[in-house]
Formats: sequence, C-alpha cells, structure tokens
Amino acid sequence: MKLAICPGSFDPVTNGHLQIVSRAAEMFDRVIVVAMANQNKQPLFSAEERVELLRRATAGMANVEVDTYDGLLVEYARQKQASVIVKGLRAMSDFEYEFQMALTNRKLNPDVETVFLATSAEYMYLSSSLVKQVASLGGDIREFVPACIIKDILEKYGREETQ
Repeated sequence: MKLAICPGSFDPVTNGHLQIVSRAAEMFDRVIVVAMANQNKQPLFSAEERVELLRRATAGMANVEVDTYDGLLVEYARQKQASVIVKGLRAMSDFEYEFQMALTNRKLNPDVETVFLATSAEYMYLSSSLVKQVASLGGDIREFVPACIIKDILEKYGREETQ
C-alpha cells in the first residue's frame, strides 16, 4: 500500500490545497493531510482548528485522513511509514523553496520521495495569506475556500456570512 503525506500549514485550507489533495488521493492508496507548524508564520487558526477544518473539507475523500505534527516532516513520514511527500506548486518561486526542502528531506530520510504537483491555472494565485487578507477586509471568499469552512474564517474576523 502506497502512503503519501500532503503537508502544509493550511491556515486556512483553500480550494487550491483541496485540488492537490484530491489528485494525490487518486494517485496513492492512502493520503494523510498533515497540518504542520510553521515557525515563520503566526497562524490564524490553532493546530486543532486547522485539523477540524481539514476534516470537514476532505470528508468526501474516502482514502484521506487528517493529522497534525510539530516537528520534522521526514520524522513524521518515518513514524507513519510513508514513502511519498506530495507538494503543490503554484509558481517558480514555490519551486525553488520546495526543491530545497525536498533535497534536505531526501538527505535526512532517503526512503522518502517528494512528488510535485502543479496546481491548475485557476488556483495559481491563491494562497491562505490572500484568503485571510480578503476576509479581514470584508471581501467575498466563497470562490477561494470550501463552503463548509467560510463561517469559521469569517468568525475569526468578527464577520458573518451575508450570502
């Protein structure tokens, strides 16, 4: 059985993230979406909240489970006996950083391979940071995130759904 890990901060999960997870779920027997801590970011949602949002957003994907981890990704992969890390790429700037991480992970754990999936053109611009900015300024985020988590995002900014 081929187990893949889709790591990210997912703060919050976007439709772009879900497209990558969905494609990974078609390629691998089992996929674990892992909400990771990112020391360079101050999260809007706690790790537990991000896991809950991810669980709701991936509820229709039978071979996908959700977890959280605060440590080295390759150590998590070793613990779960995963052989693949799936990373989504939006642009060349993503590639440089992700390529560096993939090489480092490979050095730390040669048994884990990193696979890059390019996002579709409709999500190339989309990021969790953009979603948070639009939501904080009162904009409409319905096309950016799954409907099942919009209320949660808006509540973080003291807003209610209007449509």
